[in-house]
Amino acid sequence: MTHPRIAHPGLATRRVDAAQAAEWIQPGMAVGMSGFTGAGYPKAVPQALAARMEAARERGEPFALRVLTGASTAPELDGALARAGGIDFRLPYQSDPELRARINRGEIEYMDIHLGHVAQYAWFGFLGPIDVAVIEVAGILPDGRLIPSTSVGNNKTWLDLADKVIVEVNHCQPLGLDGMHDIYYGTALPPARRPIPLLQPGDRIGEPYLRVDPDRIVAVVETNAPDRLGSFAPPDETSKAIAANLVEFFRHEIRAGRLSEQLLPLQSGVGNIANAVLAGLQDGGFSGLTAFTEVIQDGMLDLIESGVITMASATALSLSPPAVERFVANIGLFRERIVLRPQEMSNHAELVRRLGCIAMNGMVEADIYGNVNSTHVAGSTIINGIGGSGDFARNGFLSCFVTPSTAKGGAISTIVPMVSHVDHNEHDVDVIVTEQGLADLRGMSPKQRARAVIANCAHPDYRDALQDYFDRALAGSAGRHTPHLLGEALSWHQRYLDTGSMRG
Repeated sequence: MTHPRIAHPGLATRRVDAAQAAEWIQPGMAVGMSGFTGAGYPKAVPQALAARMEAARERGEPFALRVLTGASTAPELDGALARAGGIDFRLPYQSDPELRARINRGEIEYMDIHLGHVAQYAWFGFLGPIDVAVIEVAGILPDGRLIPSTSVGNNKTWLDLADKVIVEVNHCQPLGLDGMHDIYYGTALPPARRPIPLLQPGDRIGEPYLRVDPDRIVAVVETNAPDRLGSFAPPDETSKAIAANLVEFFRHEIRAGRLSEQLLPLQSGVGNIANAVLAGLQDGGFSGLTAFTEVIQDGMLDLIESGVITMASATALSLSPPAVERFVANIGLFRERIVLRPQEMSNHAELVRRLGCIAMNGMVEADIYGNVNSTHVAGSTIINGIGGSGDFARNGFLSCFVTPSTAKGGAISTIVPMVSHVDHNEHDVDVIVTEQGLADLRGMSPKQRARAVIANCAHPDYRDALQDYFDRALAGSAGRHTPHLLGEALSWHQRYLDTGSMRG
């Protein structure tokens, strides 16, 4: 007799508890786990695994893994394994405080990599063999295919490549997700690659389910736990000002004939500023929009529900608890307007370029020449990672980066002479936006960019100092193409480390 969510008779007999499933994972293995920005990660096996690691540590036995995911997960996975000393290598993106602290203390090797590169690196063999995949799903079909849950991420790749597979069937995930996914199996390794037949964000080019040989599934674990997702604060005045500047820029581009009233497919990073920009599009009277992005968060769900966005393609849902309730209550509508894909599709350079995406991402800081740091504090301390911003910045029709002009109560200027770490160089950055204004850097030389960024984006408390730096660099540097005073270029960051403020 089969289980309601586990319709494959053979796999129904492999139901075990999380502790038994975790026994399949041994020290030193490479484990591909589901999960993308707090959605669709395994809930039980990682915690059972962490308990084994703690017990091994008490016996003086090392027990650590190479952990590969789609993006960030949650405390039940990243936090639990990091706290147990059970991760010796991690990619591609993380946001857990415990994991981050151990990375920055040098206890865990961390590879910060473009999200669109992970699957192909795995297929190329650059990441080594994948021993076990631990994947959350909403259900198992009679033929063994898997109904994906709230994220797809790299699940297809881990299922294709792993020697053994552990499946968590989460009863908390709505069965209405069935049919929302599009899993494309047409990729190949060079030189056998062929064009991906996707022309519009809503095109379905694959199938709704994940494939895996049932013989490789060694354990099935049932869970009933929600994704652990945070709530988003209402946009503050700074976020609203940033959003207004960007929306007005879109209007300018429409008047110039470079965009239509429907814009182009939107890509939006995660966070309060991103939600504010999306709200600004709705307040600005836009309609008939589409999205080709990585994550659907509250602001985008609002636009889909209201009809401002008619179709959205992503790889994960990252919704606050109230938004989850709305999503489940109206899942029939959302299943018609949302397509969830593997991240090798959602972040694919060819598709981003072909569709002409408008990329809108946050940053830590930008320098006067348009180089952007998205990941590090003072050059050395990782925050979360580059995520998918580079996939879109390099390949999109427009590459926009947004941030408040100051941080830490004004002690930090986010516009600096030289960024302390480069994630997106000046060649991949079109527009920089703060609450002070917007700098359109297209078609400008380095010196022209510097003048635009200082005049339009810098906070008044720092504008004169930036202008002074630029003027002296222009007069005193060895080269006049991109003038810098190398002895001072990073002095603002050093001053902050020494005194707690960038102010002179």
